[in-house]
Amino acid sequence: MLGSLMGKNSPNLFFSKEVLYKYLLIFLTLVINTNEMIQKFKTIITCFFVLANLTICLAQKQEIDHLLDAWHMAATKADSLAYFSLMDDPSVFVGTDSFEVWEKKAFISFAGPYFAKGKAWSFTKITRNIYLDPALPAIGWFDEMLDTWMGPCRGSGLVVKKGNKWLIKHYVLSVTVPNDKIQQVIKAIAE
Repeated sequence: MLGSLMGKNSPNLFFSKEVLYKYLLIFLTLVINTNEMIQKFKTIITCFFVLANLTICLAQKQEIDHLLDAWHMAATKADSLAYFSLMDDPSVFVGTDSFEVWEKKAFISFAGPYFAKGKAWSFTKITRNIYLDPALPAIGWFDEMLDTWMGPCRGSGLVVKKGNKWLIKHYVLSVTVPNDKIQQVIKAIAE
């Protein structure tokens, strides 16, 4: 119809079916390739953020590990200033005896005489697990096995990040008891 409006000698403005299919195929290929490229780009960006997050988590775990090592070392050296400066305000230390739930100020009063004598206690890390949740970037928690004068102990707790510094918020020290020895321990406690 358009050809008849333009006259018989007018150039044909319409493409053949074969040419149209070719262009349609080229167009669809470009669209599909573009979608694949977009998906690949999204995958690359996602991998970048996952790797960045893992790197941050690893760095934070190292910082927490160093914090706990320094805290235990301060007790070994009877350095009360270093020891208590690594605990948050307020914070809690739960000891091995059932009455030992010390808020920081009370813990300083209790432990002060030990530090003043130049010998507090010596706990050496055997193993340690540190946990972080990316949704809570300023909070971490941990558990550790320790070699102590009481035998193997387990420490666990919560750390918080204030500014650029991790601090101990809550620490629980427990004496471990092998399952096959628990009845003897129960009898000893009952006496």
